[in-house]
Amino acid sequence: MVTPSRITLARKRRGLTLADLSRRAGVSLQSLSNYETGRTAPRGTTVRRIAEALDFPERFFSGKEIDELPAEGISWRARTKTPPRVLDSARAAGTLAAQLYEWIDERFRLPEPDLPTLGKPDPETAAEMVRTRWGLGNAPAPNMVHLLEAHGVRVFSLPADSLEVDAFAVWRGTVPFVFLNTMKTVERGRFDAAHELGHLIMHGSGERPCTGPEAERQANDFASAFLMPAAGVLGHMPAGARVDQILEGKRIWKVSAMALTYRMHDLGLLTDWQYRSACAELSTRGYRTDEPQGMKKRETSQILTKVFQALWAKGVRPGEVAAELGVAADEMEKMLFGLTMTMPAGGKAGAAEHRTNRGLSLVR
Repeated sequence: MVTPSRITLARKRRGLTLADLSRRAGVSLQSLSNYETGRTAPRGTTVRRIAEALDFPERFFSGKEIDELPAEGISWRARTKTPPRVLDSARAAGTLAAQLYEWIDERFRLPEPDLPTLGKPDPETAAEMVRTRWGLGNAPAPNMVHLLEAHGVRVFSLPADSLEVDAFAVWRGTVPFVFLNTMKTVERGRFDAAHELGHLIMHGSGERPCTGPEAERQANDFASAFLMPAAGVLGHMPAGARVDQILEGKRIWKVSAMALTYRMHDLGLLTDWQYRSACAELSTRGYRTDEPQGMKKRETSQILTKVFQALWAKGVRPGEVAAELGVAADEMEKMLFGLTMTMPAGGKAGAAEHRTNRGLSLVR
């Protein structure tokens, strides 16, 4: 028995229209429309042609109904500039990741969501309130992926074919999800994580619009204040700091040089002229698009690493998990890319991995 929503999801994941799929699979447009709406069901040979055209295992199409991530709740960046098929593909990838989360949640005890509902404070105040609730004070934020996970946010990576959307966050019922571009510099990845946290905190309740330039500005301001608390920056950075001092300072908060420069200007530590001059010099040195001599160790997932270590210890390989979900192994790997530690030969995690993950009990 074929599940109509799964044909639609797989098609969107590949960024195809019904007409595209019709040409690829050699199935009439009207028939495909009927299959997706459930008016008729495809024969086995037709399912095979659709599966081959979409590069999905046949078993995927016979699973239970799948509810896509809510489109209205996603904070897309540059939505008007991104083709709808790219947004649909990214949302479909997120939906598949949510299925993996449900599989994990049935077998492991995960942290409960702990994101406060704050009403409508300004981004600076919102960041301070979350920091206070999470006991961060004015100290630099720790590993952002670990921090989000510890407070119940499910973090996954965006597949390479969805990187145009940059990153996004969404609530699925009472569970918050963040999807990150793991191909960026570590510093920019940390800012993205804080930016998406800002969306979840400020725009997840529906009290404010979750998309558009104003929502993006608010999330950027939240991220800036969350990663670089005012008291900390004012206490460490001198007024009118030179670029070399900014490059030293960015290591304290583990942010990009441009982000710290913007924050210093926002806090009045740099005049307009000093800010423009610093940005121009940083750009000349390559800091506008990259982070020379930046952080090398990517912030990986505590949850996903421990889950797959535990499964490995029980003899369960990632490919078997993918098979249970009805997806190809490489599709699942795209959800985890850059977020999990690689298991060495023999299936035992290295000492450094154990130190990183100590203190979080997952297995029921």
